[in-house]
Amino acid sequence: MELWYTEKQTENVGITCKTLQTLHREKTEFQDLAIIDTLQFGRMLVLDGMVQTTVKDEFVYHEMISHVPLMTHPAPKKVLVVGGGDGGTIREIIKHPSVEEAVLCEIDRRVVELSQEYLPEISCGLKDKKVTVLYADGIKHVQDNPNTYDVILVDSTEPVGPAVGLFAKEFYRSIFKALKEDGLFVAQTESPFFNNGLISRVFKDIADVFPIARLYLASVPTYPSGLWSFTLGSKKYDPLNPAVDKELSFETRYYTKGLHRAAFELPRFVSDLLK
Repeated sequence: MELWYTEKQTENVGITCKTLQTLHREKTEFQDLAIIDTLQFGRMLVLDGMVQTTVKDEFVYHEMISHVPLMTHPAPKKVLVVGGGDGGTIREIIKHPSVEEAVLCEIDRRVVELSQEYLPEISCGLKDKKVTVLYADGIKHVQDNPNTYDVILVDSTEPVGPAVGLFAKEFYRSIFKALKEDGLFVAQTESPFFNNGLISRVFKDIADVFPIARLYLASVPTYPSGLWSFTLGSKKYDPLNPAVDKELSFETRYYTKGLHRAAFELPRFVSDLLK
């Protein structure tokens, strides 16, 4: 008998993967959590029926949410990740020599614990001496820490359940206050094919709060449509005209300095969403 997992990405579209087994499933305090082993993408973290990461393609998302902002800022020292309990974004952040502290603020402790058990190649940076893990509401943490961070990364799930507030304009205002005077942030902002209304609204909100707002893209096979967006808000540094020509001093699998700029060259239908 063959076993298949299907994520219903919209009312009319889904992604289906042949599975070997379900490694773990539980209802946490916040969400339904499953870790399954698939033939095509390996072990996969699923929250509320939506794929969050897989061991086969996670490097794309985690490198692009991390290295674009951290290569834009000339010397990021203190970095916050809101969400991202699988640890992949933290793993990429601590590769940067200037980073002295990386704070992970994850509301669901079980995401972290189970990622460490079943996804060690993704969560391997969480026990680094530079890393502080907080099990708390990211929105409240941002509100309670003004003028604290050089870079903030919003590594959230889709805008449902506890993540809804992470896509609100008031949250972006709180991020602005939590950043230092030359700080910047990036949030994952969904698919331009399936979530174009959300992208338009979020980009406008971020542009209203930050003097510099940019959207960039990456290809993530297991995310809805395979084309994914990130939106950057910055107080000072423009990712298209970085103040310092930094060298890439570590190995990557997706991100390059050439791709950094190319990711901001948007297809016409995507740039039209930002008008």
